[in-house]
Amino acid sequence: MKRGVLLLILGLVVAATALPQQKLTLTIDQAIQTGLENSKMLHTSRYKAEAADARAGEMQAAALPSLKFNAAYTRLSDVPSQGFTMPANTFGPGFPPAPVNIVLSPTILDNYTLRATVQQPLWTGGRISGAITAAQEAAVASEFDLKKDRADLIYNITAAYWNLYRAREAKTFVDTNVAQVKAHLVDAGNLQRQGMITNNDLMKVQVQLSDAQVRAIDADNMVRMALYALNNTLGLPLQTEITLASTMQRHDRSYPSIDTLVERAMNTRPELAAMQARVRASEAGVTAARGGWWPQIAMVGNYNYLNPNQRYFPLKKEFKDSWDVSVSLSFDIWNWMQTANQSAQATAQLAQAREGLAMMGDGVMLEVTQNYLGIQKARERAAVSDKGVAQAEENYRITKGKFTQGLAANSELLDAEVALLQARLNLVQSMVDYELAVAGLARAIGE
Repeated sequence: MKRGVLLLILGLVVAATALPQQKLTLTIDQAIQTGLENSKMLHTSRYKAEAADARAGEMQAAALPSLKFNAAYTRLSDVPSQGFTMPANTFGPGFPPAPVNIVLSPTILDNYTLRATVQQPLWTGGRISGAITAAQEAAVASEFDLKKDRADLIYNITAAYWNLYRAREAKTFVDTNVAQVKAHLVDAGNLQRQGMITNNDLMKVQVQLSDAQVRAIDADNMVRMALYALNNTLGLPLQTEITLASTMQRHDRSYPSIDTLVERAMNTRPELAAMQARVRASEAGVTAARGGWWPQIAMVGNYNYLNPNQRYFPLKKEFKDSWDVSVSLSFDIWNWMQTANQSAQATAQLAQAREGLAMMGDGVMLEVTQNYLGIQKARERAAVSDKGVAQAEENYRITKGKFTQGLAANSELLDAEVALLQARLNLVQSMVDYELAVAGLARAIGE
């Protein structure tokens, strides 16, 4: 029995691992769209915005008339009825002709209550209006938080996409370097057998080949990890094979002055808009808290359908209706500094929100500046790296030709191979850095 269970489990595992992996071909725009559709984080932010909007609706309802219905049944204890006896001839001979028992308060043990109540706040000293404004501004802040999370997700997808591109390009260059060193080793072996280089020179090539093969293993791992990172960001299974359909486009983007970009960021950045809304919410929170210093006035109306109805005399065991309208005033004379502490708390929260807004503004300015300078730096590095690749390729071609003819030292070709690999890696790194800086600046200015 146990053996059968183990075989079944083993079969399920083998079947699961044998399932074909999903394969996708994505451009950068398609990757962004896929990530936006699958993101659980973005869905959570959207639900938070919906909850905040519903909270604002709840607060608005507090200023509107409320209608409540109440029904109750009460069983009273049995007590003697209250009344008196009117003697005969009280008002003259023969009237009444006999004693009469007058019941003023009959004993009715079963009491039924049906009541509809309408209540309308008239004046609350700003408590309700402040709470409404605070909830509305909190809902606005949640909407901007959703936009901020969306912008962050787009940047993260962009970064993961180009990081995978960089890892695969680097692997291509490393594999090419391995092939070059292997060819070098063949040539070195031929020259060593002809006595043109020493055995030590041959061993140097073998050592470099080992290093190149280790770099190839590392490059393969980097590709795998970059693929996992992209799949995780897109909300896809980690084993999904993705073919990148977009490639680096070598074109410079033009931007206005950095002061113009900072001004644009201050006006459009969702984090700043959200924080500004929270400042306004905190201001309304101060108003709501200070409303506790003022009396609370409300109008209340009741429609009663009672059995018995106390307003009818004498009481009878039957349903009768009645109504009443009143204006109520409540005022906290002493509540152990509760209102004072609530006001102090709201004031401190307002100061905190204002400081947070100022700090965020400084951070946005710094972020715009860093990405703007990053674009300039990456552009210059790409231009230099492009020339470096051309020079390294030419140097490698010339040195390899000389080496095969025995006119160049073994170390010169080793250096040329390393220089060519490094030049190619520098170029792809600078190109990816440029794309990430562009994406970072777009996020920084709220695009």
